[in-house]
Amino acid sequence: MQTENKQQNDYRKFLNPSVISRLANLELKAKFVVEGFIAGLHKSPYHGFSVEFAEHRQYMPGDDLKYLDWKILGRTDRYYIKQFEEETNLKSYLIVDSSRSMHFKSGESPLESGSPLSKIFKKKQAPKLHKSSISKLEYSTYAAASLAVLMNFQKDASGLVVYDEKITTFIPPKATRQNLNIILKKLASIIPSGKTNTASALNIVAERIKRRGLIIIFSDLFDDQKAVINALKHFRYKKNEVIMFQVLDPLEMSFAIDSPTIFKDMETSKEMLSQPISVMNSYQEAVKEFIDNYKTACLANNIDYILLSTETPFDTALLGYLNKRKRLN
Repeated sequence: MQTENKQQNDYRKFLNPSVISRLANLELKAKFVVEGFIAGLHKSPYHGFSVEFAEHRQYMPGDDLKYLDWKILGRTDRYYIKQFEEETNLKSYLIVDSSRSMHFKSGESPLESGSPLSKIFKKKQAPKLHKSSISKLEYSTYAAASLAVLMNFQKDASGLVVYDEKITTFIPPKATRQNLNIILKKLASIIPSGKTNTASALNIVAERIKRRGLIIIFSDLFDDQKAVINALKHFRYKKNEVIMFQVLDPLEMSFAIDSPTIFKDMETSKEMLSQPISVMNSYQEAVKEFIDNYKTACLANNIDYILLSTETPFDTALLGYLNKRKRLN
């Protein structure tokens, strides 16, 4: 029992954002996340998934025996047929919001980020703040990189779109190692900048995609909600499948500031001293409504919606992808 618990902790730690953030480079981070995830696939609660046989399917009566994989038969005593590329290849677009609000990390100076929280207030006193180990953008790039590595392992094609006010990167999906390297290099070099225009960026991407595929979006969704929802519908109108990962910092979700704080409007420079505790309930209700609106709209349009905080283990995102892939198959 002790050995089993130790093994479980070994693979779980590589799904922890605070652990992954301390590794040397993005490719290493992604590989550790995927390896940790795969190690846990056959442990509760991940029964029923198989990454090992991504290029295979179970033998069915009538299949040509020349495509039987004898190596797998010898290792597992199970019958698998090698699939052709068109049977396995899924085209996916990883879309990452790189606007300034995604740079927010609770506990750091709001002057260095652009979250609705950070552009509202400037700390002149020292309230007790929750401190995240990584920003929303860092979390999103780690998760996107891990999905790209997993897709490459699965022989699926992955592409990358990065945007702020406009699209700054568009890498078409390919199932090659060279394309994966390009995606990882770009994800590692993203610098948050500019305001966000999620709706416009998503509509442009929807028009550029000629062959329907799987759209995977990482954003805090701090934009005009109605316009963003319409853009998500645009993907569905063009027969794409969509997974929407809304990434938030824990402080943005809780507003857990318990000391008098100077709030500063970063656009007008007006300041106001306030007791955050007095507005906490109203803020939390507004955030809940904000999240629920997206969740309800996604559900109504057959879009997978998954809320992530920057402390959520990465297996949540990877499992969300595998769940979708399994349904598509």
